[in-house]
Amino acid sequence: MIRECWNFNYLFDVDFVMNQFDEDVRSLVQVKVVHGSWEREAANRIRVEEACARYSNVEPIIAYMPERFGTHHSKMMILLRHDDLAQVVIHTANMIRGDWTNMTQAVWRSPLLPLCPAGSLNSAQAQSAIGSGSRFKRDLLSYLKAYGPKKTGSLVQQLIRYDFGAIRAALVASVPSKQDFGVLDSEIATVWGWPALRDLMNRIPIKKRPKEGKGPEGLTPHIVAQISSVASLGQTDKWLKDVFFKSLAPVSKPQPKFSIIFPTPDEIRRSLDGYGSGGSIHMKIQSAPQQKQLQYMRPHLCHWASDNPSSTNFVDLSEDKPPKREAGRGRAAPHIKTYVRYSDAKTMDTIDWAMVTSANLSTQAWGAATNANGEVRISSWEIGVAVWPELFTDDSASPNPISESSALMVPCFKRDRPCSSSDDALERKPSTIVGFRLPYDLPLTPYSASDEPWCATKSHDLPDWQGLSWAA
Repeated sequence: MIRECWNFNYLFDVDFVMNQFDEDVRSLVQVKVVHGSWEREAANRIRVEEACARYSNVEPIIAYMPERFGTHHSKMMILLRHDDLAQVVIHTANMIRGDWTNMTQAVWRSPLLPLCPAGSLNSAQAQSAIGSGSRFKRDLLSYLKAYGPKKTGSLVQQLIRYDFGAIRAALVASVPSKQDFGVLDSEIATVWGWPALRDLMNRIPIKKRPKEGKGPEGLTPHIVAQISSVASLGQTDKWLKDVFFKSLAPVSKPQPKFSIIFPTPDEIRRSLDGYGSGGSIHMKIQSAPQQKQLQYMRPHLCHWASDNPSSTNFVDLSEDKPPKREAGRGRAAPHIKTYVRYSDAKTMDTIDWAMVTSANLSTQAWGAATNANGEVRISSWEIGVAVWPELFTDDSASPNPISESSALMVPCFKRDRPCSSSDDALERKPSTIVGFRLPYDLPLTPYSASDEPWCATKSHDLPDWQGLSWAA
């Protein structure tokens, strides 16, 4: 049974959260609600504090928010249990009913983590290869310490006692901060934002896999960013290409193809909640600077739902190679955020790495470009996890989880695990096959010249109760 639940998020319906506990034990679980609504008059803070006051076992905690335009956007639960096990849950949903019912979300759960054997706390930190449980533990504790000892100190002290060795993932997070980019070293201390992303991508082993008689240099990788919000990135593509795309592929040759999946108004209209679901999805395209941003983003934009009847770019490829592969999520509007690198842009049948995160496409989330002093400024709290196939090889329990053994990660559609041995990717017979469930269809459907992204500030006859600024 859960004895303590730390719940980090942007938006809370505390009554909804408490109703998820069995009513017989609901009052026995110590619940911490960590949010970023620091202004006393903020509607979210008022709602949270009034709701928490109705439960003697629920405590609101306000995250430190030094940046005016930053948000506490991380979405994570840390569960401490009476049987001395712990679990980390990183996901993409606000703690409100609508996000957990009719929208597409993602959840990553750690294995159940036991207490460290007596006398092994120091040795557990000795090995910290990227992707290992000990590195994950170090980075998670660094993230939690950023809140300050008065807010999360008790959680940090408890988690220090747990063994994270079973985790195979890399933590990629952001905290409000200024980092000197020139002196960052992830081996010494945790790095945040796009510098952390760039550092990770330099360390993930990308194997060159020849296919159909071609040399590895003949394959073009494809990186797909699928997000629910796009902020102001600038009137030129400098940040998008020189900072963010370069962080996703810092040393890749050949350079990958980049796509950005974002829904259109028609896809929002045809979603389960209709235009109401658009309150959680944001892109502004009214002003002249916003139109300039849309212009340089347009070549990368792709549909969320590939069955969009208004798109002239949609082609039924079911009889061709690659075949159309349906995720079955087109009617559930996307609040999920995924970043995936496919080994081959043509087939998109294997994955080099995949990431699930709270972070959308914004400089607040990932950090601005380096300033004149060489600093990277981050405004928001974000958290996510990245995985790649070599982490899950048979000998992944060895001190170094990055193995030379044969491993393959493949996209899964309408199921969690690969199960068809007839798939081209599986015919290579690797020792380990890892499935990553995709929320969108393949192949992608690019925007046509007449397509526009969903813009929440336009009038779409939204119901009055569905405010457009409340869900990020």
